[in-house]
Amino acid sequence: MKDAPILGARVPRLSRVVTRALPALLMITTTAAHAQSTIVMASTTSTEQSGLFSHLLPAFKQASGIDIKVVAVGTGQALDMGRRGDADVLFVHDQAAEEKFIAEGYGVKRYPVMYNDFVLVGPASDPAKVKGKDIVAALKNVAAANAEFVSRGDKSGTDAAEQRYWKQAGIDNKGTGYKACGCGMGPALNMASSSGGYVLADRGTWLSFKNRGDLAVLVEGDTRLFNQYGTMVVNPAKHPQTKVADAQKFVDWIISPAGQETVAAYKINGQQLFFPNANTAK
Repeated sequence: MKDAPILGARVPRLSRVVTRALPALLMITTTAAHAQSTIVMASTTSTEQSGLFSHLLPAFKQASGIDIKVVAVGTGQALDMGRRGDADVLFVHDQAAEEKFIAEGYGVKRYPVMYNDFVLVGPASDPAKVKGKDIVAALKNVAAANAEFVSRGDKSGTDAAEQRYWKQAGIDNKGTGYKACGCGMGPALNMASSSGGYVLADRGTWLSFKNRGDLAVLVEGDTRLFNQYGTMVVNPAKHPQTKVADAQKFVDWIISPAGQETVAAYKINGQQLFFPNANTAK
């Protein structure tokens, strides 16, 4: 009987300890839940190699608590990942292919996000005499001169644009200097730098590229060089494992004023790499 008062005194003390510890336990539980929230994004090498994602994704995680694992490949490969259900959200830049992806039922809806432009880069001496604002005339000169030309050749958005320009130029024989590397934008620029060749690049990757050697921008300003980026959530009707809610949170954020301001704020040496247009583009 003598022990009863002691036990009675311990119970409220234990209750106070648990009450004090509860907020910390809830914080740990919430943090763990956020840490487990991860989605897979299939995107282009240009968004990765330009450094945009290093700027963009921490801001999204801070706003949402969601981690994004980026698989950077050509746009064609990114779309194929979506078709297989290997990604939750896509961030790519080939509007015709994106619209086909939606029409086939693999994506929920396409949202325009931002744009920049393509540039034709080549040796500053410009042996093929391409310098100017006309991308079609420039490619005709490249082919006629049998000049070194590095093509992505990887079914990326950049590769699709390049092939479109060759078609507009009416050229099937691109010259003996034409080489397809089947590689990303950074490696293609490296090859052009080492061989003194020409290459079509997105401006974002070009501005962040450090191994330029003798390369310079020779063709820019042609309206055909416009480069639009879009994002899409993979359709759960095709792939039920898609993390639709979290993927849509990314889409909603990137097209929101906060996301668009974050895109616009990314600069290298004071130059803006991407221009938000979620509310004005089609």
